[in-house]
Amino acid sequence: MEMKPAMQRTISAALATAALLAGISRPASAESAEAMQESLSLVSVTAVPAPSKRLPLFGVMADVGVPDGLIGSLAIRPWSWVRFCAGGGTNSISRGWRTGITLLPFGAGPSASLEYGRYQDGDANALAKALGLGSSPMLDRVGYDYMNAHLGLDFGSRRFVFFIHGGVSMLHGQIHNLAASIPAPTASDTSVQGTTQVIVAQDPSARAMGPSVKLGFIVYVR
Repeated sequence: MEMKPAMQRTISAALATAALLAGISRPASAESAEAMQESLSLVSVTAVPAPSKRLPLFGVMADVGVPDGLIGSLAIRPWSWVRFCAGGGTNSISRGWRTGITLLPFGAGPSASLEYGRYQDGDANALAKALGLGSSPMLDRVGYDYMNAHLGLDFGSRRFVFFIHGGVSMLHGQIHNLAASIPAPTASDTSVQGTTQVIVAQDPSARAMGPSVKLGFIVYVR
């Protein structure tokens, strides 16, 4: 069957138009895809990190009390329920050091502490005079070891902690210059008979136990 020239021209024009449209639409689609890809690449979502739940490990601690004196320490908290400390200070007589451990079952609030410290020998006469007690040869060298067993309350748990602890302390030390502190008998003392003389061969040891208390704070820095 032979097609008429008019029909052939119509079909050819339709095919040419379709081919032209196909050629235009492909680059347009490619350009749209590339543009969309560039737009997506420019869009960045900044992820907000979740807040860290780990407590700061290292802190600086300061406290004052009896028989501790004034102490500055480094505090280490490996877990929320335990804290270690070690540092040094003064009791207005001499320098000393202290180390200890504190347990906090709930991370804050009730606490229990055990501490051990020592003050080297120092002249306590100036302090005794300031307290109106007078001077004595036995106060020329005053030093002691001490151990605290305390219960307390710790307020705060993350960056800043304020605490008050109290309990009992046991002290141990030596009494120096005891012989020089014993007054010599005089000729007018009628209660003294003969030539009795007191000789102290060595410095005696002394132990004491009594109530103790301290308060302080901790600033955790890292």
